[in-house]
This record gives sequence, structure tokens and C-alpha cells, in this order.
Amino acid sequence: MIYRNFTLSVRPHDACGALPSNLEQSRLLWSRSRMGVTYARGNCDPGLGLTLTPSSGRRTTTLENTSSHHEWEDHKFKWDPLEYGGVKELYVPSEHIWLPDIVLYNNADGEYVVTTMTKAVLHYTGKVLWTPPAIFKSSCEIDVRYFPFDQQTCFLKFGSWSYDGDQIDLKHINQKKGDMVDVGIDLREYYPSVEWDILGVPAERHERYYPCCQEPYPDIFFNITLRRKTLFYTVNLIVPCVGISYLSVLVFYLPADSGEKIALSISILLSQTMFFLLISEIIPSTSLALPLLGKYLLFTMLLVGLSVVITIIILNVHYRKPSTHKMAPWVRKFFITKLPKLLLMRVPKDLLRDLAAQKIAGRSLKKNKFKDALAAAEQTNSNASSPDSLRHHMPGGCNGLHSTTATNRFSGLVGALGSLGAGYNGLPSVMSGLDDSLSDVVPRKKYPFELEKAIHNVMFIQHHMQRQDEFNAEDQDWGFVAMVLDRLFLWIFTIASIVGTFAILCEAPSLYDDTKPIDMILSSVAQQQFLPVDSGDST
Repeated sequence: MIYRNFTLSVRPHDACGALPSNLEQSRLLWSRSRMGVTYARGNCDPGLGLTLTPSSGRRTTTLENTSSHHEWEDHKFKWDPLEYGGVKELYVPSEHIWLPDIVLYNNADGEYVVTTMTKAVLHYTGKVLWTPPAIFKSSCEIDVRYFPFDQQTCFLKFGSWSYDGDQIDLKHINQKKGDMVDVGIDLREYYPSVEWDILGVPAERHERYYPCCQEPYPDIFFNITLRRKTLFYTVNLIVPCVGISYLSVLVFYLPADSGEKIALSISILLSQTMFFLLISEIIPSTSLALPLLGKYLLFTMLLVGLSVVITIIILNVHYRKPSTHKMAPWVRKFFITKLPKLLLMRVPKDLLRDLAAQKIAGRSLKKNKFKDALAAAEQTNSNASSPDSLRHHMPGGCNGLHSTTATNRFSGLVGALGSLGAGYNGLPSVMSGLDDSLSDVVPRKKYPFELEKAIHNVMFIQHHMQRQDEFNAEDQDWGFVAMVLDRLFLWIFTIASIVGTFAILCEAPSLYDDTKPIDMILSSVAQQQFLPVDSGDST
């Protein structure tokens, strides 16, 4: 419970007259519509205390279950206990006495005053005590910029509705010097809230002048500073969001050959969307500011959406074929030679060997050595056209292909035709133009039919194997480029997730506020709850 205390000073009307000499006559003339005044002193000092339990939530109103404590002095209720058998106090219905009309100005429920009229206690000194229960709903603007690490400040404005400052001088009961009271609410009977910590409850007295009147109207502001307890939101909201955001990073660690990259990305995106719909009921509904948790959810959804798009692009690169996509030299140089070293990746030796061979072939083509190789092959063929040379090198007729001279001559021809085939774009073109190439290089009538057919078949096999090796090598190049892209975005998304998580969630000022809640210090109920249990008493 929270106690709020007021002190009211009432100045007398000028038309009230002097105090009657007969005490019994003044009591007979008493009316509850008249304020109690002290004519000797010229004022009366009523006091008001209030007990409440705040339950501020995600809406813009705060609900207080209160038990108010009113205290003031009325000279009409003074008596001598010796004259009335030692009676020092009486319990009377509050409907029959004068009550100060202290109301909550920023009420949000329509009930500005206390509606439950309990009995009041009259002391022989003239002091009146009245403690009715009440429920107030006050309007409070909720700032959700740092939700769930937010800190709210709500105020309660109390004042007299009918009387001005010349009639009722409203003061806080603990007000000594100045208009400020550091601890304006008594927290000794406060039951700690499971959602909020109370950081401060100062009270301040104001005097306002309205255009309608010349008299001041005093009021008291109670500023209640609350800090949200974040354990529930951390376990149920933040930890799942962080986990889902890091799952999007693992998409790039999954191999493309598994066939589950897109399925994993879409599953993460759907789970993120469903989670966002569920927590929309918990986040305060407001359009004034975007909550901190909302920012993080949008950030994670952006990461997951980008991971889906990038995964599709990587799969497209992985399944590219040399027959449809020719790899540019700068792509091979950047993604196979340079970037893997920066990403701490090991390049397969086959790729490096193929890359070196392609460099050598490119240099040879640039130097235009194909003509030299072709001329050497023609010269070799002309030397082999004589019957003596053929009989010398092929003693077994057409089956004598094991001679050293014939082997060298055949190798030169194979090399010439291999260089010719290296300029072709695809395997079908090689097959269709192979006969013409052989007819240009090898005169058909200079060799026996069996030898010419054997050379033709060997050249076809050599051409086919060469083109197949080039096809497979370039196919592996596309797969390795996709692997490099996976590793690149794995690092990018990991760094972005870590930096984004700390940059967004650590933005809340309350994370760096080590102020201890005063409700745990001042509340006797809270101290009893956290008392150590004596094991001897339990036995």
C-alpha cells in the first residue's frame, strides 16, 4: 500500500461572526454544509492521507486501489471528557459532518470523489479522522520508446474542487519548509508489484491562478517514477527474438547441395512473422513512438528477409552450368584467388591447377602459337607419306602403332588438334566439325584406311575428354564461387546480428541506471517477504 498525506488549512469567512458563548447552543446550530473554523486562531488544519496500490499496464491509465486517510480539525466537535463520562472519541456517519472535497483532477474513470461513505472518528480535541476506501483511475501518458526497458513517470493531481486558497490552504502533511517533499507517499504498507519498481514518489505543492478567479487554487502533485521489471520480457520476448535472428545466420552455413537452404530460410521467416503477431498483444499500442522491442523485431525480420533473397541468389550461382553461363575472368580471379584468402578458406588444389593451366593456355593463345603447332604437324605428316617410312615405322602393317617415330608424329597431330579444339565453345560443335578439321590437317590419301580411322577415333576421344575436363572444372568453379558467397554472407550476417542486437537493445537508459527501488527499502511488507527463513522454527 502507498500512503499519500495532505494538510488542509481553512481560513474563516468574514461573515461567520463570533463564537457563541453557549457551547450547547453552538452545537445545536451546527450544520454539515458549514466548514469548521477556529475563530480564536483564524484557521483550521485538516489533513488527508491516501493509501493506494498502483497497477500501471500497457494502457494510458493507471489504476489505484486506495484507502484514503483524511484528518482535519473542527472546533465544533471539541468537548471536555470529564463532563461526558471520560468519552474521548466518537464514531459518527460521515454523511452528517462536513468533509473536504479533495478530488483527483486527472481522473480517467469519472468518479472524482470518494463514493463509499464510512464512519468518521471524532476526538475531543476537535480532530476528525476519516478513512474511506476508494478506487481511482488516473490518466498517464506511457512512453514506450524503450519498452520493455522503459521507465514511466506518472503524476496525480489532488486539490479542492469548491474552495479556493483563501478558504482551504492545502498542504502536504510532511511539508516543513518549501513546497517540495522528497518522499511524499508512505510506503510502509505497500505490497511490491510484480511488474514495476518504484524509484521515487516526491510531492510538490502548487498554487495556480485561473482566468475566472483572482484567488489562488492550491494543489499537490505526486510524481511516481516507475521502472518496469524486465525478467518476464527478457525470457519470453528478447531471448526468442535473438535466437531466431541467429538462425538466419546458420542458413549460410548449410551446404547448397543439401537442398534445404530455402526451406530453412522460409521456416525462419514464418516463425518470425508468427512471433511478431503474438507479441503485438503485449507491446503497448501507440503511434507516438516505436518501441525498442519493435525496432529489434523489424531488424530481425529484415535480416531474415535478406537471407531468403541472398540464399536464392547463391543457389542460382551454385547450379549454373558452363553450357549456359561463361565465367568471367574477373569473377574467377576475385572469388577463387583473392577472396578465399580473406575469408580464411582453403582453395582445392584441383581448382588451382586448372586455373594455372587456363592461364598457360591463355598466354599461348595470345602469342598465336597455334599456327606453329599446325605447321609442325603438317611437316610431320608429309614426312610420313612415303611408303618406306610407313613400312619402317609400322612393320606390322596398320597395327604397328608402337613405333617411337609414329608415336611422336601422332602426339604432334594430337597437340595440334587439341589446340584447335580449345577454341570451341561447346561439345556439340566439336563433334560436328571434327571431320572437317581432320581433313584439313591430315590428307586422307596419304595414310591407309585403318590408320586414318584409328587416328580419327583417338582424336575424337582426346577431344571429348579434354572438353569434358574443362566442363567439369568450370562446373566446380561455380560451386566454389557459391561456397565463397556463403562464407562471405555468413560473416556479414553474424557481425550485423551482433552489432544490431547490442546497438538496439543497449539503447535504453534504464540499463545503465543502478538506482535501487525505494519500495523494497521502505516497505515493511517487502522486508518481511525477503526475511531469511529460520530452519529451527520450521522444525
